[in-house]
Amino acid sequence: MIRTDLHAGWTVRAAGGPVPAEIAAEPVPATVPGTVHTDLLDAELIPDPYLGENEAALVWFHRAAWLYETTLRAAPAAADERVDLVFEGLDTVATITLDGGELGRTANMHRSYRFDVRDRLRDGGVPLAVRFDSALDYAEELQKVIGERPRPYQHPFNAVRKMACSFGWDWGPDLQTAGIWKPVRVERWRVARLASVRPLATLDADGTGRLVLHVDVERSGLSAAADLDVDVTLGEQKATFTIAAGESSGRTEIAVPDAPAWWPIGYGDQPLVDLRVRLLDDTGERDARQVRVGFRTVTVDETPDEIGSAFTLHVNGTPIFVRGLNWIPEDHLLTRLTRETYAAAIDRAIEANTNLLRVWGGGIYESEDFYDLCDERGILVWQDFPLACAAYAEEEPLRSEILAEARENVARLTPHPSLAVWNGGNENIWGHQDWDWKSQLGDLTWGARYYYEDFPALLAELDPTRPYHPGSPSSPGHDPEVVHPNDDRYGTRHEWEAWNREDYTHHDNFLPRFCSEFGWQAPPTWSTLRESLAPEDFDQDSPAFLLHQKAEDGNGKLNRGVARHMRVPAGFEEWHWATQLNQARATAYAIAHLRGHAPRTMGSILWQLNDCWPVTSWAVVDGAGRRKPAWYALRRCYAPRLLAFRDGELVVVNDSPDPWRATVRLRRSGFQGPVLASAELDIDVAPRSVAAVPLDPALTTPGDVTREVLVADADGLRATHLFAEDFDLAYDPAALTADISPVEGGYSITVTATSFARDIAVLADKIDPAAQVDDMLVDLLPGESHTFSVRTTSADPRAFRTPAVLRSANALAAPAEA
Repeated sequence: MIRTDLHAGWTVRAAGGPVPAEIAAEPVPATVPGTVHTDLLDAELIPDPYLGENEAALVWFHRAAWLYETTLRAAPAAADERVDLVFEGLDTVATITLDGGELGRTANMHRSYRFDVRDRLRDGGVPLAVRFDSALDYAEELQKVIGERPRPYQHPFNAVRKMACSFGWDWGPDLQTAGIWKPVRVERWRVARLASVRPLATLDADGTGRLVLHVDVERSGLSAAADLDVDVTLGEQKATFTIAAGESSGRTEIAVPDAPAWWPIGYGDQPLVDLRVRLLDDTGERDARQVRVGFRTVTVDETPDEIGSAFTLHVNGTPIFVRGLNWIPEDHLLTRLTRETYAAAIDRAIEANTNLLRVWGGGIYESEDFYDLCDERGILVWQDFPLACAAYAEEEPLRSEILAEARENVARLTPHPSLAVWNGGNENIWGHQDWDWKSQLGDLTWGARYYYEDFPALLAELDPTRPYHPGSPSSPGHDPEVVHPNDDRYGTRHEWEAWNREDYTHHDNFLPRFCSEFGWQAPPTWSTLRESLAPEDFDQDSPAFLLHQKAEDGNGKLNRGVARHMRVPAGFEEWHWATQLNQARATAYAIAHLRGHAPRTMGSILWQLNDCWPVTSWAVVDGAGRRKPAWYALRRCYAPRLLAFRDGELVVVNDSPDPWRATVRLRRSGFQGPVLASAELDIDVAPRSVAAVPLDPALTTPGDVTREVLVADADGLRATHLFAEDFDLAYDPAALTADISPVEGGYSITVTATSFARDIAVLADKIDPAAQVDDMLVDLLPGESHTFSVRTTSADPRAFRTPAVLRSANALAAPAEA
């Protein structure tokens, strides 16, 4: 097998649609892999769609057609040689021609394509072209044939196999990309090639690793009568098997005594074993593939109990409390993502004490880099099939496309030990039950066959080693008409009433078995706003700011959420801090609630880790990769050990492998310092467990709800409880002083409180966009100090003392009357 990348020498030009004349005039150099948006950005022909109101200025893209062109220079094929043109990904509605003749048409960005071109090659090269037509036009025309189906947004994203959020989402831009978005190459081969290498690695209870290896081959016409040998090397072990003449697949099983066990982060190591597969005939090697595998077994316990039924992820027989984050595409312009980009994003999740990322169903099957990095770091992956928030037709041509992409990607991803759960889709079962779809659908199909029949059957064939969940949320094993798909007693739950209509305290009303979506919005960091908006747009009602707020009534929900706890500031900068602070508190409140009810609740997947552009959203890391205050709250609440107050109790969470034995110091203190009640509590909490300890009413009964705080301290961890909302609390708005000292790489900022100070933060990015602070949202009693470390090249330490940078909740509360 000889593989040659075909990435150089491409151009792209407009081929139809409402393209501005200055752009349509000439072809431009095209980067492959890439998209038209990135090529036109490189040529400085369009403005950055992430800035200001530029997204709205580029809507003409939705109806445009584009032509990629190059010359395929490949020697003519020998008589016994096969030559294939391979596209790993085309986005999305494409027509491929070679030397003026059509090779094929595609309408699915989630799968690859292979064309036999051996009879079309000649010396000197032949012209190769890929025309991309409007995916929106295609979807609109197709739904006229198969019937329009319910969806939450204007564009019929559910009628074309393109990344759903390409068409805009409640956090994403409406930038409908087109292009050769994955590698393209020429493959020359004889006799046979490896079409699929599908290793299934598991771990027995006695520590024996088992690798079941499935190999599919494609034969050239001359090799059908030949035996093929498959040579397998797994670490230090070797095996060989034969694919007999006329056959196209084979398998072998290798047992590995005392195999190195792969564990999720926090439970053990992540050893990976090299697997090399060689395809041979009597003349030598014809093809080879190398991957890494990890030995572990993953199951989901869904045992019925007195409540309903459990939903607990087990790895190697050990129950895992999932401290998860939902993952969307890290950049809307996918082809700009690199391994380094993925590594930085995943590392931000790890630093926040995360052990699972859920690849959400409105995005893509992620790149090999993503899964490789999760393998190496011990991050479990929950993989949605990419169907989200809509009804999906079960008729052709969509049915064949959905099943083809699923088959290809299931096979592709089997080597990765991090991949733990397959999920049928996002909110589709819930939508069918609750969102008035039934009256709109009539007799039209909506996707049930995929979730309940096709995907389970495909996984039983290709990947029976991983658990499957029909949809998030859903109550598996129950008729949705009888047990609601979002019932908190079964399966998975999404909690969106809190954000949409209630308050983050609404979480108290439910004890889900596993909460796979919940969250709260906030704007991006100040520096990201400055990079994406003009100064005159720093207003929550400005058109540019609203273009970067995609949620329905998003700002209204932000303001109502703030108003339930603190005054809503009139000024934009104060409002920005208040909304970010409220997101952080909502995050902490919900997670403490979920973790505090283990083992009834065994999973928390926050919506969401990341953003794909600069936007007000539920992300804890904004579109520029900067950590919002909520990220720091998440890190604290996802730490292996956590203290929290709940209904007159101290909740002690110990999700570590060792017992937690400590003395907790409890105080009810006045804001100005006097200790009004105190106690010491010895705790001894077993590994991976939770204890709730009732507290003396003297601690939990305030004398003055406006001026007192309950504090618990143990092993450097702190929990605080206020007895009233911020707008009623008698905070001292000038409770902080700061001592700033230069250190290597930045500054050390020691903040001291003269009165109780809540949620202290140093918003260092306001001074230096590249600055990073090590901690945030710290509570101090009077006389206490905390030192923040800031990495920055800024040369003006005085700026860190300004009220806009040294923040706390105190200054947001209305001052109490004397």
